[in-house]
Amino acid sequence: MSDFLGAGWSAYIALVTLVGIVWCVWLLFSQRKAKVIHTADGAVADTGHVWDDDLRELNNPLPRWWMWMFLLSCIFALVYLVLYPGLGSYPGILGYSTDGALMESMTTANDELKPVYAKYMKMDIEQVAADPKAREMGQRLFLNSCAQCHGSDAGGSKGFPNLTDRDWLYGGSPENIKTTIVNGRGGVMPPFPQLDSKQIVEVANYVRSLSGLPADDLKAASGADLFKSNCAACHGADGKGNIALGAPNLTDKIWLYGGSEATIVETITKGRMAMMPAQDKVLSPEKIHLLTAYVWGLSNNKQPVDSK
Repeated sequence: MSDFLGAGWSAYIALVTLVGIVWCVWLLFSQRKAKVIHTADGAVADTGHVWDDDLRELNNPLPRWWMWMFLLSCIFALVYLVLYPGLGSYPGILGYSTDGALMESMTTANDELKPVYAKYMKMDIEQVAADPKAREMGQRLFLNSCAQCHGSDAGGSKGFPNLTDRDWLYGGSPENIKTTIVNGRGGVMPPFPQLDSKQIVEVANYVRSLSGLPADDLKAASGADLFKSNCAACHGADGKGNIALGAPNLTDKIWLYGGSEATIVETITKGRMAMMPAQDKVLSPEKIHLLTAYVWGLSNNKQPVDSK
């Protein structure tokens, strides 16, 4: 839809809308002036349109109540388009927007709920994660805001991390988790066009060998040098990753997209791109505090958590 946000498209949409309304008004008055045709005996002639053998359309004028309703509808449309957005990028006199209305309602709701969250804001993440009521509230926040990607059990899926283990791309400390929720994350694994297909297979075998998966020893040996010159900058010389970059640990048998040779070859060939959206415009600081505690508690809380 971003292709239709330019000034030219805005003017085009506004013109088509206004011309459409004006044409409807013209059509109404043009039909109002049409003559009613009568037959020789004075009856209203039909138009020649017949349905179900005996249902004929007569050449009667439009009912006045219908004409006024139609005209008032067109007038209402013009007034609406002056007051509210509808003519391309024109914002309307009242300056209303669905985004603004949503943000206003969210702000109101967050202000009303602040007393409920107040006591938890005075507690650190570990204390909140150990509180049963806080976990219940955090779970509801998770189901509303995070489960669409990470699953209702937080177990993740292909391309979406499992939040119940202790493997963290950007670190699993409360501070790192809160930073992820607030600011979001953008992960990019670039493709490697400088490697040919044979070299990519060799690197893939070496990567599999790092976590103890079955691999061709000769290919893995050749892939080791290729890994050091192409991959170690992000994943480290030992392949254990880098939380500052979000580079995965390749030695722990935990795979975001899968650990088969074919999948690793695809990753190296085409690269990967992932996005964790920022929640600071959606969730209040109080909700983020509770959600952080819940997510941290999924893999750290010794007490049983319902979602696990």
